[in-house]
Amino acid sequence: MTILLTGDSITDAGRDRSDLGSWGTGYAALIGEALAGETVINTGIGGNRVVDLQARWDTDVLAHSPAVLSIMIGINDTWRRYDSDNPTSTEAYESGYRDIIARAQQAGVSRIILVEPFLLPVTDEQWAWREDLDPKIQAVRRLAAEHGTGYLATDGPLAQRASVVGAAALAHDGVHPTPDGHRFLADLWLAEYRAG
Repeated sequence: MTILLTGDSITDAGRDRSDLGSWGTGYAALIGEALAGETVINTGIGGNRVVDLQARWDTDVLAHSPAVLSIMIGINDTWRRYDSDNPTSTEAYESGYRDIIARAQQAGVSRIILVEPFLLPVTDEQWAWREDLDPKIQAVRRLAAEHGTGYLATDGPLAQRASVVGAAALAHDGVHPTPDGHRFLADLWLAEYRAG
């Protein structure tokens, strides 16, 4: 069975993009190690937004005919508003996300897990990002309900853990997980996967 994880740099985590067997060093690698009997593919690409996934969906996702598809996308749709003045509206984000889910379901992907984007603010400035990110998280929840997919909450659980260990212990810049952050994500994902 093929399990495919896709998204942005959080999924990419330094994988060798020329090697389909490369998982990188993040949560996808930990999932691959835990599910050694399955074919696990990581097609995350750093910096990606929903529009980027749409553009590469056929070649990087559907061509592999996954039985299980995990999607984590959205933090760059928020971040680019603040560092590049290049926003993605919640409406555009939701529309693009709906498109990739529909295309996967039409292609016969039997199980889809939507992994919500998250933010662990480590600067005062990052707290302002919640205005942009929170509606996108709600959009992912709506899409999961609309399409009958799995849903993995990460933003709340990570915030809860950060209240104990500190945000920087889980994501040094508020976005990219540390090894402990990746382990936490992988454990959440594996619990959701095994519960299904």
